Formats: sequence, structure tokens, C-alpha cells
Amino acid sequence: VQLQASGGGLMQAGASLTLTCAASRIMFGAYDMAWYRQAPGKQRELIASISSSGETNYSDPMKSRFTISRDNAKNALYLHMSILKPKDTAVYSCSTVVRGVRHWGQGTLVTVSS
Repeated sequence: VQLQASGGGLMQAGASLTLTCAASRIMFGAYDMAWYRQAPGKQRELIASISSSGETNYSDPMKSRFTISRDNAKNALYLHMSILKPKDTAVYSCSTVVRGVRHWGQGTLVTVSS
């Protein structure tokens, strides 16, 4: 399983950004996927998950500004973030569980300046 997140960068507060996770060496459409983030000095936290059929779930603090989606034809997972805030500064990673093993992709850093 290979997962690679991209799309991060330095953003101004209030901006929007969409992250992409490219998946390979996996039957992408068969697996639930998730986005996590880890802010500096903090524990990794779940942002949202999406089932193989497209059902979504969000952590409560993320519901209003984050949207997870997927394109199974492109083996791609997305995270759209709106109204970015400095507290959103973190490394964002995608993840999935295959045969009981959790796989993590290389994350992408999002830095939000005020």
C-alpha cells in the first residue's frame, strides 16, 4: 500500500485548500479511507473518514469547515478545508486499514498564518 498526500503549503487565514491523497498498490475502491492531522507538539487526531461506498463521518470540531471525498476511478482521496485558521497548522496524512494493518501516507504540511 502506498499513500501520498499533497497540496499543503503556506496559507492565509480565511483561505480554502484542497488536499489530495494518491493511493497505489491497493484496490482503493474497496477500502475505507481517512484523513488525520498532527499539529506541532500535539497528538495525531482524526479529521474525517469515508467508507468505500462514500459514507462520511467527521470529528465534531471538523464538521463545519472540512469535507472529505474520494474518486475511486482516480484512486484519490480529497480533503477540502475552508476558512482556514492558524490552529489548522499541522501535517495532514491519509490512512487506511488493509487486512488489519493501518497504513499511513507521507503527510503534507499546511501552515496557516494570521
